[in-house]
Amino acid sequence: MNAPFSATTRAWFDRHFAAPTQVQLRGWEAISRGEHSLLLAPTGSGKTLAAFLWCIDRLIESRSKGTSVVYVSPLKALVYDIERNLRAPLAGVTRAAHIENPPTVAIRTGDTPQRERARQLKHPADILVTTPESLYLMLGSRQAQNLTRVQTVIIDEIHALAGTKRGAHLALTLERLARLGEADPQRIGLSATVRPVDTVARYLGGDRPVTVIDTLEPPHIDLEIVVPVEDMENPGPPPEPKGGSVLGQLLSREQGSEGTASVWPSIYPRLLEQIQAHRSTIVFVNSRGLCERLALRLNELAGQELVRAHHGSVSHEKREEMEESLKSGQLKAIVATSSLELGIDMGAVDLVLLVESPGSVARGLQRVGRAGHQVGEISAGKIFPKFRGDLLECAVVANLMRGGAIEPLRLPHNPLDVLAQQIVAMAASGPVQIEELEATLARTASFESLSRELLLGLLDMLSGRFPSTEFGELRARLVWDRDTDTLTARPGSKQLALVNAGTIPDRGLYGVYIGHDGPRVGELDEEMVHEVRPGQNFLLGASSWRIQEITRDRVIVSPAPGEPGRMPFWHGDRPGRPIELGRAIGAFLREVGAKKRSAAESWLEEHTTLDGLARRNLL
Repeated sequence: MNAPFSATTRAWFDRHFAAPTQVQLRGWEAISRGEHSLLLAPTGSGKTLAAFLWCIDRLIESRSKGTSVVYVSPLKALVYDIERNLRAPLAGVTRAAHIENPPTVAIRTGDTPQRERARQLKHPADILVTTPESLYLMLGSRQAQNLTRVQTVIIDEIHALAGTKRGAHLALTLERLARLGEADPQRIGLSATVRPVDTVARYLGGDRPVTVIDTLEPPHIDLEIVVPVEDMENPGPPPEPKGGSVLGQLLSREQGSEGTASVWPSIYPRLLEQIQAHRSTIVFVNSRGLCERLALRLNELAGQELVRAHHGSVSHEKREEMEESLKSGQLKAIVATSSLELGIDMGAVDLVLLVESPGSVARGLQRVGRAGHQVGEISAGKIFPKFRGDLLECAVVANLMRGGAIEPLRLPHNPLDVLAQQIVAMAASGPVQIEELEATLARTASFESLSRELLLGLLDMLSGRFPSTEFGELRARLVWDRDTDTLTARPGSKQLALVNAGTIPDRGLYGVYIGHDGPRVGELDEEMVHEVRPGQNFLLGASSWRIQEITRDRVIVSPAPGEPGRMPFWHGDRPGRPIELGRAIGAFLREVGAKKRSAAESWLEEHTTLDGLARRNLL
């Protein structure tokens, strides 16, 4: 350990770890010098400890009033995971240092109860674990007074933010945080899948220099693409002995309205086979509806609750319960969406199954990387395509994954909707000089090229220059004093900026609660809620619930274990195909199409991870 850690921290680390990883050794050197740092390392290499240990060491030595460290995660699920993982080093180091009042950690998300928020206002934690939207909201509230002494901001899974409007929104939030305090906080970004590195470094620091610690290696993955039928266009019934009467029932359920053959009854037994042959498995799918359906079908086929459904519409308490059950071996598998895609520590997962193409190389590597979540371990994954077009994409994605050919990330340039929201929020906190606003924007990568003409046009709109009786949204939100070039907020603008925080669209979801005062178990799409009635059952998290009452924004339920229920559905945006993947598919088709069938099959056997049936179906 080359960083100047205290003797107490060194002793704690030496007792618990054989040696630092490369990202820790090199990261601590840069972080201890106060440099803005981007840490790039494979999954399971200790990036989180690399970012946090120096912060913990400083908190042991001296603590200031207010929050010192802000950790920002793109996922609420990751927030809770990080908070759990911080307990051990915090408790261990403080115990070794004989400190009576150890540094504190608090979580702030949209799920944080009002009582806990009030407590945080009076007693701010030393380390705040939060999301981009919650940090933005805190800057517009009384909580901002507790963020004036922030020394370090850690952005985890930075690749999931940098190329999106959500990331541009966070970049402005970080600049506002920097203006709020006495000193510019040190920024630390973490990622296991990112390209190009210089673009993400520019996003992290803006106009500040950033030290890049790149210890990424070629992916250690063992992939296979599995097709369980001779002909995906006409799959026919699966072999009777493997499924028996239960599989026959599943087959009848999966037929289309006109008796269209389905590949699903052949996929279920193969998935179940893999799950039962391994200690713990994660099955990734691309939608919440399929997540629920697949968990139900696998449990029906197994004759017991073997798997659970894990997605963003299941409450974090239920998701945490599933994660702990999988880690302890009480649960054999979890069917998940992107809710388990990012760096949540899932312990000893030894296999990842992907149903359908992950849609991008980066997403595929993130998912398969959940298996063998330790330094140097090989991550094992199997991909099950749903139809022939999906099989083609799976073949190309798997090849690119093996070569680590992650799609390059592109920063959004000058997203004016994001900027409008942030300008109103800034003015709601106090008068803003336009010159000061321009200086703030110039520090961010997404707005550094914003012209003065474009900015003034946006300010014209926000100050009511273009009134309209048809579009109430164009009413004035700011007062622009053109003599002093000062912006102030109109009445109601602060509330507007807080209610419409962030860039994640409001889907009109209904919370699902056990009784009027009971815990929250998840959420349902409003369209589904309009189609159901009290007394009916539905599935959520692979468990059955009976509807007791439907209120303005809640569905009150009671458990209905073992009873059949309606399959839930949610509406959402499907991610588009990256242009690089589209080009790779075109090149793949030209390569295979130029060969005769026998030569093409030999080429596929040599150059892809397709099994025999997959190769024949592709041709």
